[in-house]
Amino acid sequence: MLYIIGLGLCDERDITIRGLQAVKNSTRVYLEAYTSILMVQKERLEAFYEKSLILADRDLVESQSDEILHNADKEDVSLLVVGDPFGATTHTDILLRARALNVPTRVIHNASIMNAVGACGLQLYNFGQTVSLVFFTETWKPDSFYDRIKENADLDLHTLVLLDIKVKEQSEENLARGRKIYEPPRYMTIPLAVTQLLEIESMRQTGALSPDTTLAIALSRVGGGDEHQRIVAGTLSELVNHPSDAFEVEYAETFAVDKERWREVARTSYGCALE
Repeated sequence: MLYIIGLGLCDERDITIRGLQAVKNSTRVYLEAYTSILMVQKERLEAFYEKSLILADRDLVESQSDEILHNADKEDVSLLVVGDPFGATTHTDILLRARALNVPTRVIHNASIMNAVGACGLQLYNFGQTVSLVFFTETWKPDSFYDRIKENADLDLHTLVLLDIKVKEQSEENLARGRKIYEPPRYMTIPLAVTQLLEIESMRQTGALSPDTTLAIALSRVGGGDEHQRIVAGTLSELVNHPSDAFEVEYAETFAVDKERWREVARTSYGCALE
């Protein structure tokens, strides 16, 4: 059996009981490590699951899935996914490959950003199409997301915008030359995301993403509880000026010896008006 198991959004304890049983019974357990981010290190998962984990990067999952599927028709193999297994098309693809090889499959679901976004107070029923925002380059600025956002807005629906992460990615030059040299990991910040949204608005000029009147809510570490997750709301122009470091500053305030002094320094250094 090939199990594809959702891990939830925070730490090693978010796995379901059914998922944990499947992990413990598996001969090999792979941890998909590039479509999303877990808030704990691999070693903590291994200690809690009492199982060694094999890191599965993009190449392994997308191009060398035969390694994962090897003998999965004779023994249990698990692929662990942050959030829910169907949060990325990659996992649907490996299911189809398994079925083509007559490998039995089972999906064990968990919480994902698709439902946990309700933590910001917006009703899930009022969300329209979800879009992804990728890192722009000088020559590549895909803007099809804008049409989806506008369609949602015209129907008075919210849009969930998923921000890009780059893990084990190659530069265009290294990719063209076939060199297995990878760029450092990158995670899109809220200000960068809003900057890109406004860049496309300046080209389209429909008002769907008006800097001063479009309201947005920025979320990070969703699912981690009040001590981890951060939620900031404002107009796009306010969020674009909200320092990336502010999310870290606000989170770290929990541990400050003198919280009032911490807030004062945060306001002076980062322009953060902490609640």
